[in-house]
Amino acid sequence: MPEATPSSTPAAADSHDLIRVQGARENNLKDVDVELPKRRLTVFTGVSGSGKSSLVFATIAAESQRMINETYSTFVQGFMPTMARPDVDVLEGLTTAIIVDQERMGSNPRSTVGTVTDANAMLRILFSRLGEPHIGSPQAYSFNVASISGAGAVTIEKEGQQLKERREFSTTGGMCPRCEGRGSVSDFDLTALYDEELSLNEGALKIPGYSMDGWYGRIFRGAGFFDPDKPIKKFTKKQLQDLLYKEPTKIKVEGVNVTYEGLIPKIRKSMLAKDREAMQPHIRAFVDRAITFQTCPECDGTRLTEAARSSKIAGISIADACAMQISDLADWVRDLDEPSVGPLLKNLGDTLDSFVGIGLGYLSLDRPSGTLSGGESQRTKMIRHLGSSLTDVTYVFDEPTIGLHPHDIERMNTLLLQLRDKGNTVLVVEHKPETIAIADHVVDLGPHAGTAGGEVCFEGTVEGLRASDTLTGRHLDDRASLKPDTREASGAIEIRGADDHNLHSVDVDVPLGVLTVVTGVAGSGKSSLIHGSLGRRDDVVSIDQAAIKGSRRSNPATYTGLLDPVRKAFAKANGVKPGLFSANSEGACPVCNGAGVIYTELGFMETVSSPCEECGGKRFKPEVLDYRLGGKDIAEVLAMTVDEAEAFFADGEARTPAAHKILDRLADVGLGYLTLGQPLTTLSGGERQRLKLATHMGDKGGVYILDEPTTGLHLADVEQLLGLLDRLVDSGKSVIVIEHHQAVMAHADWIIDLGPGAGHDGGRVVFEGTPADLVQGRATTTGEHLAAYVGAG
Repeated sequence: MPEATPSSTPAAADSHDLIRVQGARENNLKDVDVELPKRRLTVFTGVSGSGKSSLVFATIAAESQRMINETYSTFVQGFMPTMARPDVDVLEGLTTAIIVDQERMGSNPRSTVGTVTDANAMLRILFSRLGEPHIGSPQAYSFNVASISGAGAVTIEKEGQQLKERREFSTTGGMCPRCEGRGSVSDFDLTALYDEELSLNEGALKIPGYSMDGWYGRIFRGAGFFDPDKPIKKFTKKQLQDLLYKEPTKIKVEGVNVTYEGLIPKIRKSMLAKDREAMQPHIRAFVDRAITFQTCPECDGTRLTEAARSSKIAGISIADACAMQISDLADWVRDLDEPSVGPLLKNLGDTLDSFVGIGLGYLSLDRPSGTLSGGESQRTKMIRHLGSSLTDVTYVFDEPTIGLHPHDIERMNTLLLQLRDKGNTVLVVEHKPETIAIADHVVDLGPHAGTAGGEVCFEGTVEGLRASDTLTGRHLDDRASLKPDTREASGAIEIRGADDHNLHSVDVDVPLGVLTVVTGVAGSGKSSLIHGSLGRRDDVVSIDQAAIKGSRRSNPATYTGLLDPVRKAFAKANGVKPGLFSANSEGACPVCNGAGVIYTELGFMETVSSPCEECGGKRFKPEVLDYRLGGKDIAEVLAMTVDEAEAFFADGEARTPAAHKILDRLADVGLGYLTLGQPLTTLSGGERQRLKLATHMGDKGGVYILDEPTTGLHLADVEQLLGLLDRLVDSGKSVIVIEHHQAVMAHADWIIDLGPGAGHDGGRVVFEGTPADLVQGRATTTGEHLAAYVGAG
């Protein structure tokens, strides 16, 4: 039999080495066609709002996930999030997509770094095997499982007869019964609720809205449970109980049937049920005064029962292990020599080493997941993929360098290349030149943002991008220079003995009237110092990147308050009520209720949305669109971009100074391309922060804290941001920026550098002074990187 000779023609299966996208039209994409090489690292660049996320997340990743969901039975699909098919003509060569985004992890009070990464689950098994004394199964070490026991009669059917048997059950959990596994207990500070020296009629109640002239006052005065002319300190125990805690009770006051309820349950329902951010400022200030959160006295904040804390391995309890810095815990696990649980120790050790390798060794497993920054959340999600045996997977990252010091970006680049070298396709949306530099393939979208973007400006190598005449190509080698002279401080805020998280009793003076940049490696204590010590002051406006609360009906016009003066201007010009010009109120199209789309439920298939035929997606009643201002109806105004609307409301019949002022701020923060009616749910992280900044720019506060404002900003937009920060300082504000971007450091008047490392190796001020002095001395990691960036010899 002749020997089989290897065929010179490649197998058909090896020819599928491209992901092909044709005719992508999601959001602002204009029939985009791209071919992405598989098993390579592709970076997507372009200004904020140019369509990068629309192409990568809303088209490629969304279709991959939707197709995987479709492989399950319709019964299983009913429990999964439904995804509409992206607006695209052809998508070929897709592989399974794993999305590692920056969405903050849920801030459930019982969710910690350990619970979201399975490290806690492995630790619990370890303690249930080796802990002395032995207290039970892994559940006995879990702060999410309560201890419960019971007994009673059950009816069972046996051989056609019904028999009653006594059964007992018990579950031993690790949840502290006092704080229910939360680690802290909340209490009301009664002195903030009332002045015990006064009677109710003398105005003893300090709660906003509870004056004796209003309805609440009349209910308390006429309730009959206590004497309103008697000072509260002379109340009997029963009277004080009725004032503070009485359950809802029907009473008659001045001939009217009303419900009386004690102060504390009433406050819980009316104020504490709301999100803190949604409260009016005076209500928020009252809640901050009246509610005290303190460490649970029973478990000392560990969330665990006495029994769980008493079981130890080599003198360490599970509570001690979770409180350790992860890098120290990894060393402790490595030193345990227990062949009976060898594989478990190896897996746990590998998971903890992944934390250290990814630059999160400074965290502890008991850190609440809601306190992690966007960058930390993204890297925590990466942990479970680093040791994965999967290959030929598409990993999709959304700006993985966010929250990373230049020193840590090199480490992140290594991880991205490792994932690629295992045979995976890695797609990264990124602005930092250090990460763009490692790409095998670059797709540059633009040329500008919003409706002026959505096109592929360049596709090829990094060298090709550098030589191209695109906005990204021109700015790729931009380097800011140090300012020749810096502003003088007009005063200082003194921080003394700051010891939040990993801070070591830090004393520092933050100068006022200048641009101060606080920097240092990730985990060095920047946020703990600034948000922990300054964020709670009355004259401080803190602007972070947390998601904006709002539905798809919310848009920049509603969020910034712009719609109020616009509605009033329309109402005045046409002699009608302002409510008609709200799609959430009287003016809403009756068919779609002002949503602009009709949702059709198709049972077990995905819900389909289609534009409302009655209003054509304009959201208003036809008669409302007959009313005009400056020749435009309200739907046409909401379809304008900020730049167009700014010109429209500046003069002529439509001149509205209140609206123009808000639009001016939106354009100032670089959001001129957003349309007024664009749903907030479609905004990126950087756009959200700049929208908040525009909203707060008119606030009375004299000190502004910005948390990494360069997030999501293209190289070309950083210059505009620096101009904005300068204008804020020149208008008399003090601006404090937590930032890693060297261009912002170089532009600062004063730098406070924390370090030298992360976790317990950080938490100290390693430098205070001007950027020039930092570069000159090069005594810190930041100084080294800033010197290299500005090209100091």
